[in-house]
Amino acid sequence: QVQLVESGGGLVQAGGSLRLSCVASGSIGRIDADMEWYRQAPGSQRELVAGLGNFGTTNYPNAVKGRFTISRDNAKNAVYLQMNSLKPEDTAVYYCYMKVYSRGMTRDYWGRGTQVTVSS
Repeated sequence: QVQLVESGGGLVQAGGSLRLSCVASGSIGRIDADMEWYRQAPGSQRELVAGLGNFGTTNYPNAVKGRFTISRDNAKNAVYLQMNSLKPEDTAVYYCYMKVYSRGMTRDYWGRGTQVTVSS
């Protein structure tokens, strides 16, 4: 069994910062190089906000580019999302995503989400 647990969400004023963490635990054989953060606002589809791949390559949509930074700590099975200059439109539930090899199979795993609320 593998679990992803996010933390670090909360209420912040516009212009503020938050750092989200996501830690994988359980019967982990190997975590794929690709790690991602998504968000979902009420009434909207889940959208990618940050991707991290092999050799440290990153991918951000224009809406967050220059404000969000994704990073990882392989020793801790963790991925982070540093969010600066937050805007009210960043309000959403944020989810982390990893592909994990466990007990002979590679599967997609999602965290349960952490709420980020940005007040104007």
